[in-house]
Amino acid sequence: MKAAPWHAGLTSQHWKVLTGSFLGWVFDGYEAYALIVVLPMAMKMLLAPDQLGSQAIYAGGAIGITLLGWGLGGLAGGILADYVGRKRVMLWSVFGYALFSGLTALVSDFSQLALLRFVTGLAMGSEWATGVSLVAETWPNRARPKGAGFLQSGFGWGTLLAALVWFYLSQNQPLGADSWRLMFAVGAVPALFVLYIRRTLEESQKWKAAVQARRWAATGGSAVAGAGRPFTLFQLFREPEALRRTLIAFVLSAVTTTGWWAISSWLPGYTVGLAKAAGLADPGVWGARVALLYTVGAVVAYLLAGFVIDVIGRRWFLFLTYLGSLLLTVVTYRWVGSVDTMLWVAPLNGFFTLGCAYVWMAIYPAELFATTVRATAASVIFNAARLVAWVFPIMAGSIIKTFGSVPHAALSIGLVYLLGLVLPWLLPETTGQELPD
Repeated sequence: MKAAPWHAGLTSQHWKVLTGSFLGWVFDGYEAYALIVVLPMAMKMLLAPDQLGSQAIYAGGAIGITLLGWGLGGLAGGILADYVGRKRVMLWSVFGYALFSGLTALVSDFSQLALLRFVTGLAMGSEWATGVSLVAETWPNRARPKGAGFLQSGFGWGTLLAALVWFYLSQNQPLGADSWRLMFAVGAVPALFVLYIRRTLEESQKWKAAVQARRWAATGGSAVAGAGRPFTLFQLFREPEALRRTLIAFVLSAVTTTGWWAISSWLPGYTVGLAKAAGLADPGVWGARVALLYTVGAVVAYLLAGFVIDVIGRRWFLFLTYLGSLLLTVVTYRWVGSVDTMLWVAPLNGFFTLGCAYVWMAIYPAELFATTVRATAASVIFNAARLVAWVFPIMAGSIIKTFGSVPHAALSIGLVYLLGLVLPWLLPETTGQELPD
């Protein structure tokens, strides 16, 4: 008898939940990449003449403070989602970052930009864990990893959207030197998406049932009727098994985030250097092409991950992800010597270091923790790493100077991927299992 396809039995409500969570992550991807591409133009408008000599430091600071807000907001949003519900937190998160993104278009100096990027980051961080938890708790077991992978792809589509919008604005300059402001004005559009969330998305029934039954155990267990609810964040560190899973998954997340912000984010600039060394016209164009191809590789990984991880298992997926990331780091920064070769290597690099290295966080943590702490756990694993990574954009120049060059810095820091070859085997295999209650 032929097995039913993975999507058999999915209802319109399942697809509405995925669409809502997916679009929220699209907007987050747009916001994150919009800041990166507009910074060179924005810094020239917002910095005082005596500050322009330190433009790279201010630009790194803007990215870093956004990441800091993202990490803090993610932690707070995940905890709130376990107390007040996934839908409500997602609604206010989307509205918050749409509002503050729109206000960013009106800033007149760097301090205003930094403040608004921080609060925008707070709102952006709150959205991811709510979407992941909502999809995990509403989609059936056989389809859940695929849905989570599709959800994670939203970030890649968002960055591609931002790249396209910026390409149009930079080519046409509708507001002249102030055209960068329109990138943030477009970022206010998601406020309309709040209406979609309110009208079409239903709250997670699994979460409601777990709260009503007072199932407070962090990794699953029987109901604790009549007991007061412990603070979800403390639960992750109080119960021995929950603590073990949290720490291992967090370290793997930190490996991913360190690898991306301290290595892969240098790829466009490194490519520009290769183009200049080769005497090519418009070196910046080559950097933009590589950034686009890198993101395309990541999107392909997001879309395929849910299928692959169900075939080979969670632990083997993690092992191969970090092995691929380690090898591609060596290939990219030691063996690639021309922009033509980089055009082929960049999507493979993006497939592993951005795609596979992040998509597992949308699939695996939800299967390691029980319903009443699921959003908190996902937030700690995914967002707390940003509390480490936010310093890398600020310190990028110093890091490269310390190691002597971009390749030397990348190859040295890339050794962090070795942790990903060992730690996955310390976590339980959850392939094919139902979510813990």
